[in-house]
Amino acid sequence: MKIGYARVSTRDQNLDYQIDGLQKAGCERMYREVASGAKAERPALKELLDNLRPGDVVVIWKLDRLGRSLRHLVELVNELMQRDVGLQSLNDPIDTTTPQGRLSFNLFAALAEFERDIIRERTHAGLSAARARGRKGGRPKGIPQKAEATACAADTLYRERKLSVQEIARKLGITKSTLYSYLRHRGVPIGAYHRKQQ
Repeated sequence: MKIGYARVSTRDQNLDYQIDGLQKAGCERMYREVASGAKAERPALKELLDNLRPGDVVVIWKLDRLGRSLRHLVELVNELMQRDVGLQSLNDPIDTTTPQGRLSFNLFAALAEFERDIIRERTHAGLSAARARGRKGGRPKGIPQKAEATACAADTLYRERKLSVQEIARKLGITKSTLYSYLRHRGVPIGAYHRKQQ
């Protein structure tokens, strides 16, 4: 089932153009929200996520209607894909029900990782300055924060089984051991891996 999600930031804005577009796209159910993009509490979005079933497709007008930030968007799309739910954006090249759309999503995930790289550089500079003043700091156990987006992409590609493990590692620019480390971090069962026949 196609399920639409429409959001505006203030009550002065109109949802009609989004609703019209979602209806033309074939949405059978619609969730409407008036909430700021930065606001964490979104009751309609929570209700939508709670009611999704495998095989459903969430349809939105634009990506900025769904995610609070690039990172939040990547996390949401990964959650949908893990639940076998697709995402279509009517005004962005994202449709995770197609291989091309999943590739586009992986590019967005890479941008999120780039954003984290910048944050990591600033954090590293702050830690260096703290050490110079005699204070210690460090990273908690797990994978680096900047690697979360790559781990998400690894999870998606591994579950699809369209590429070999070696091809996935090469595509993401990581080693096979790092790939398995990321998969374990995300709770992906690792066993005999067989690439699906095309």
